[in-house]
Amino acid sequence: MDMPSLELSDVNAALTELAATTGAGSAARRTEVLTTLLGKTTEQEHRFLFQLITGELRQGALEGVMVDGIAAAAEVSGDAVRRAFMLSGRLPATAEAAMTGGSAALAEFRLELGRPIRPMLASPAESLTDALAQLGSAVVEYKMDGARIQVHREGDDVRVWTRTLRDITQHVGELVDVVRAMPCRSVVLDGETLALTDDGRPRPFQETQARFGATREEQVHALLLRPYFFDCLHLDGADLLDEPLRHRREALHQVAGEHIMPGAIDPEEPERLLNDALDAGHEGVMAKDLGTPYAAGAATRG
Repeated sequence: MDMPSLELSDVNAALTELAATTGAGSAARRTEVLTTLLGKTTEQEHRFLFQLITGELRQGALEGVMVDGIAAAAEVSGDAVRRAFMLSGRLPATAEAAMTGGSAALAEFRLELGRPIRPMLASPAESLTDALAQLGSAVVEYKMDGARIQVHREGDDVRVWTRTLRDITQHVGELVDVVRAMPCRSVVLDGETLALTDDGRPRPFQETQARFGATREEQVHALLLRPYFFDCLHLDGADLLDEPLRHRREALHQVAGEHIMPGAIDPEEPERLLNDALDAGHEGVMAKDLGTPYAAGAATRG
């Protein structure tokens, strides 16, 4: 296992130089600074710094405080604010609706094709046994060491976003092709994508993330990304956010085919599924309550 090699002062100096570098030749100098910094990192440090710099690092504490503050100020329920924020993707718009129109205004937010929603996030559990004990009938799925994606399709128009709602459509042509070929007119899918080795094992996380900046020319020679979808939020004109997961999975199986995340419903030997995921090089598994709407959230990482 790689040992930590960077000091906070090293990172601070590099980021300070990045912020101050402007003018002619600045792009090359910034690239040099970043390359030098990331070249000193372990894999874990590399991932953290890459996500920090690109805005992909999510810990959510500030957003949670703001959502609770909006609910208290507008005298509406926190669940109503969280749902509206998920659908709008914009905290200022959510706050304005809550303060000017209350619960009725918050309820007007709807899923719109072409506008990403904020993803449901999982809570950690001490073990898979603990995770399943918290849920009712559940599906247990692989937790892959990839990048979260959300995909919208309307006709032939396909858009792809990251966890932080960054539009990466132009960088991931193979994902666009996969979704465009699905047997539907419109769909919204939630999933993960990652680069695999020739024997099907996950490549290092930074190799997947590097694809999100690839030009069209670079994509021709780049590592291919494979998508694995685990939720369907809309299909052919029907919004499914408020449907239980078991119904959303039925829709998912109609369109995603071989690109469905590996897993099993109420597995007889859940620990075997966990071990299979770990043996394949993945992070572990997720347990999700089949009776819960997407907006409510019911995923636990075991």
